[in-house]
Amino acid sequence: MIDDNNSGRPPAARDRIFDRKGMIPERHHTDALNELEARGLIEIIRVPEPYVEVETKYGRTKKIPLDHLWHHKSCGQCGHIPGYPTSIIWLMRQFGLDHFDPRNQSSCTGWNYYASATSNPVAQAAVAVRNFAQAKVDGYFPLIHCGTTFGHYKEVREQLIHHPETLEKLRRVMDKLGRPVVFPEEVVHYSEWLYVMRDEIRKRTVHDLTDVTVTVHPACHYHKLIPEDALYNAEIFGGQRTAVVTGVAEAVGARVGDYSTWHDCCGFGFRHILVSRDFTRSFATLRKVERMVEEVDPDIILAHDTGCVTTLDKSQFAAGAHGCKVGVAVMADCQFAALAMGAHPYKVCQLHWHGVDPRHALEKMGIDHETAWAEFQEETARIKAGEKDFLTWEDCS
Repeated sequence: MIDDNNSGRPPAARDRIFDRKGMIPERHHTDALNELEARGLIEIIRVPEPYVEVETKYGRTKKIPLDHLWHHKSCGQCGHIPGYPTSIIWLMRQFGLDHFDPRNQSSCTGWNYYASATSNPVAQAAVAVRNFAQAKVDGYFPLIHCGTTFGHYKEVREQLIHHPETLEKLRRVMDKLGRPVVFPEEVVHYSEWLYVMRDEIRKRTVHDLTDVTVTVHPACHYHKLIPEDALYNAEIFGGQRTAVVTGVAEAVGARVGDYSTWHDCCGFGFRHILVSRDFTRSFATLRKVERMVEEVDPDIILAHDTGCVTTLDKSQFAAGAHGCKVGVAVMADCQFAALAMGAHPYKVCQLHWHGVDPRHALEKMGIDHETAWAEFQEETARIKAGEKDFLTWEDCS
């Protein structure tokens, strides 16, 4: 669908209408999971109360839990963007919500599946179900931090529903592990939790963000894999974009700018980040960041997936050396929300791990980054001197 002014760009969101007519499925994954449970083939972890019911892309109601959450952390976040998971946990601590940070959790191994094809459906399902079984043992509902894991686990769910031979082989694996075949009623991404908490975040916002302009990159693994499971809201971009990230940014007062390549991948793409990294960097900067700069000139780029934040942030260094129109700070939505609520930019959000200098963005948000950096340096000096081993949550309050 191309506009009439011969620009070659798709029409703006405000010029399109999303009509669900004839697209609402009569049967959902929850029906199939319930049938498998009734036959004794799986156990379902029910979404705990309290929860919020939100519309998905094609009109299904999805339950998003607010409390009693098990942090299914991301290997890429913990290894490359540590301020990402700490911001999520900091937010839950601020709201006094019951949550569990497990030590007995593995990566989803989505890298094997998407990047190198070195695994198989049964092995992938076993990893997912073992993690879910651990969440059940710990007594919490899994909250997925990584967009890749989110999309991957939904594909695992489809495998178990539509391929009984995979489920049977999985059951034999889980028997050897001494764990039940467990699957959650809903696969829930942290950005969905953040979205339903946006009004509470707004109430606790301590900075005036009305002069802050952001652009949003929605993760492919969130809204393109099993797209009917992603959250949409007719009041956000007229239902033309997934509601997460944008809904939070607008709730805290920022202006969200629209740009023509919003639907494009960030450039990460899994396999080609390994075998053709220059393509990834070029795509990220030329198709995404430069388009955002030319069409919106944002202060911050917001995303909600490990690979997206990493790629959009780290790719700008090389592009900047070649004189490209880059240099825009990149954050996860949870980091942005935490900063809005007064989180420390270095102790909590750990923006010093990011490739693009965040100081301009912090200044636009009204945050004194010089004082914050001096405070952080003081803490690291104490660690270096052996006075303490690490920062605690009390140090970050």
